[in-house]
Amino acid sequence: MIKAKFTCFLAALSISGTTSYAGGLLTNTNQNVAFNRNFARDGVIAIDGVYSNPAGVAFLQRGLHLSFSFQNIYQTRTIESGMNVPALQGTPFYQPFKLNGGDENGVKVFKGKASVPILPSFQGALNYDRWGFQIGFALNGGGGKASFNEGLGSFERQIALIPALLASQGIKTNTPGYSVNSYINGQQYDFGLQFGTTYKINKHMAVYAGARFNYIWNKYEGNITGISANINGNMERLYDYFGTQANTYSQMAFYYKMRASEMANDPATQAVYLSTAAKYQAGADKANETKEQFADKYLDCKQLGWGITPIIGFDYQLGKLNLATRLEFTTHFNIENHTKRDDTGLFRDGVNTPNDLPGLWTLGAQYSILPNVRVMGSYHYYFDKHAKMANDKQKLLEHNTMEYLAGAEWDITKNILVSAGGQITNYGLGDGSYLSDMSFVTSSYSLGFGAKFKIAKNMSVNVAYFFTDYDKFNKSYAADIQGMKTENTDKFTRTNKVVGVGLDIDL
Repeated sequence: MIKAKFTCFLAALSISGTTSYAGGLLTNTNQNVAFNRNFARDGVIAIDGVYSNPAGVAFLQRGLHLSFSFQNIYQTRTIESGMNVPALQGTPFYQPFKLNGGDENGVKVFKGKASVPILPSFQGALNYDRWGFQIGFALNGGGGKASFNEGLGSFERQIALIPALLASQGIKTNTPGYSVNSYINGQQYDFGLQFGTTYKINKHMAVYAGARFNYIWNKYEGNITGISANINGNMERLYDYFGTQANTYSQMAFYYKMRASEMANDPATQAVYLSTAAKYQAGADKANETKEQFADKYLDCKQLGWGITPIIGFDYQLGKLNLATRLEFTTHFNIENHTKRDDTGLFRDGVNTPNDLPGLWTLGAQYSILPNVRVMGSYHYYFDKHAKMANDKQKLLEHNTMEYLAGAEWDITKNILVSAGGQITNYGLGDGSYLSDMSFVTSSYSLGFGAKFKIAKNMSVNVAYFFTDYDKFNKSYAADIQGMKTENTDKFTRTNKVVGVGLDIDL
């Protein structure tokens, strides 16, 4: 009878990892198509400044300004996971992933796909002589779904040890192996509705004060089913295997109890039969207990929460140079589980989890080299280590996130503008303890380009494309899984591609 306990975990793709984050650990900065063609928007005076430079919007002409954007986003996430069990070196169980699709080094690739067919956003501003009023709507974080159709290494590592544990209990085979069906799907949306007011102090300076209401809606679904292992040359579904064993032991226990009842006149023999029946019953109980550890497991959970982000900004114009800054304060709030089913015990209904959004300070500049040529530069600093997460995970970061952005615009004609830009994102990941295959980002660079076409006196169309190239981050760590010491590795990387179109209207 197998005595070791197996635990199969399902967990959500973390709140930081389900869609196209163009900046920060939790923040979407691609809130307008104009950003996609030139990332350094923090010192630019334009309607998309409702997000990137709200104080600068005060210098737009008097009247109503509107911008509508739609983006299509596709992303992949790849984790190359490995595991060695030093105590089992020299056996088939030393590199367990080899038993189910791992390569010759015991590394198995897990790939997830995330897509956002349509990511909408809207900015509007109504300017008077000195005062201005703004509204903006966008997905400040998240915006789509990510699916891992073959699960993740963190789940499979425990299952990969099953052949070794079976062998240790005398259940052996000449062709060890295992299999499992695993699926994880995560969706995350941070709906951001922003309101603010600008005041033009004089022809050079303007200030902004506003706030963004954030509403979080996350949904996580997943399952681990059909856990099987090779026993005596055949792949056996372990729930059924131990269920059959439990039934056999139960029948034997019943048989000896019946024989004992027939031996009322022979107390010595009756005692032997009762003792044997008790042993078989104990075996049946243990087999049933083990069987349940291999039962199919499911997760269906939504998480809801809200919070308010105060925002202030300042813009200063001096001839050909424009300087701007804004500060978004850290948003403190919890998300609450609304759980329909949780066989993992990790997402109990009604439990609240810290899920702060990190504050952000930006500094931007724009300089007109020629009347029709402008260059821009920006700096972003995210207060990630001050944004509280579950189990104080933010403390594992080495430093806060920093971004460096640059771009240029050229008015080819009065009706056609082209632009391009780049962005470097530096995350403070340290030794990688912050990362898991359920939640990871890596430092990256992004390149974007696009154009703006004036199609009417008061109407323009933006089109743009950008991609992000992510670093590969290697993480090595030791763990204790099912009482076995393991040496684990994970190599993380991602891809990101975004295409967008937008419409600007001035009334």
